[in-house]
Amino acid sequence: MSQMSASKQERQAAADRLAEQLKSSTSVYVTDFSGLNVLKMTEFRRRLRATGARYIVVKNTLAKRALEANAMGALAPSMKGPVGLVLAGADALAAAKVVGDFAKENQKPTVKVGFIDGKPVEAAYVERLGKLPGREALLGEFAGYLNGMLYQVVGALEALRDQRQAQAS
Repeated sequence: MSQMSASKQERQAAADRLAEQLKSSTSVYVTDFSGLNVLKMTEFRRRLRATGARYIVVKNTLAKRALEANAMGALAPSMKGPVGLVLAGADALAAAKVVGDFAKENQKPTVKVGFIDGKPVEAAYVERLGKLPGREALLGEFAGYLNGMLYQVVGALEALRDQRQAQAS
């Protein structure tokens, strides 16, 4: 009897630890990792860590409990088969990019569903998110647009000045 309660306590402690990790993550992606060997899994985890994300393989029943505890119960139906959770940390875009790039190279893992900013999202949304250019590239594009607009404003002001000088003469 005491062994049974100890294992229940251990399972509850594991679910509590996972619930705590989920609470500190802004985004979660549920993935199917079947077909990834240990070497590939290690590489995947290393790439995710570089972005501040984590990859956790858990028992589905424990994951369901932890998800329910964090108001992420909408993800529970996708907890079937070999499942890993990507805890995106602060940058959901960077983690989605790693998942997408790694899946493109290795055909795995596949995203089943995601949870971003308090809402469940479909796998296609996470995939599209992963295809967006990185933060630096987006900032560069934005700076380019601003620069172009400034040149247009300067050109318009110079044309207006030239027009007024021509009228004054």
